Amino acid sequence: MEEDVLLAWAMNGAPLLPQHGYPLRLVVPGWYGMGNVKWLQRIEVMDRPFTGFQQVGTYMYRDRSEDAGVPVSIIRVKSLMVPPGLPDWYTRRRLVEKGPVEIFGRAWSGDGVPVTKVELAVNGEWRDATLEPPHSKYAWRGWRAVWDANAPGDYVLMCRAQDANGDTQPVQQRWDNAGFGNNMVHRVEVTVR
Repeated sequence: MEEDVLLAWAMNGAPLLPQHGYPLRLVVPGWYGMGNVKWLQRIEVMDRPFTGFQQVGTYMYRDRSEDAGVPVSIIRVKSLMVPPGLPDWYTRRRLVEKGPVEIFGRAWSGDGVPVTKVELAVNGEWRDATLEPPHSKYAWRGWRAVWDANAPGDYVLMCRAQDANGDTQPVQQRWDNAGFGNNMVHRVEVTVR
């Protein structure tokens, strides 16, 4: 019933394709994809919560499989970085040259709650990144930071976001029996040459 919820029948000026949910797709901004129902053909108004298999049996945060659980709905705050440098396929690390390295990425949170802070860590030392202006209520927000990679060696880069509710990405993933809602910090191992 929210104003921002859409019924989509086209995308980018063309009819919606079957893989994107033809004939109609429900788009619920700020919710995980399972809330964005595909192949919608009818809507039924109910006087009680829907008890379909996925809603009560699958899409639930649970500590143990026998727990009743909490429904998965609103996207948890998260950020990702574009890995700097070049990939080294043998070590799975990124290779960068000595000197200043621009690190950038995107951050978002669910339910239209704005991202208010992004931090970049180099070997565990956190510092604020610069946030780009927000584009709209539900859009991701760009961020940038410069890392002075002055000493050759191995490093771990991490980024984390915080939203206006004070929710922050955890350094270690919260346990969930089914693995839902993974929003732990993004880690990238880098070697400075």
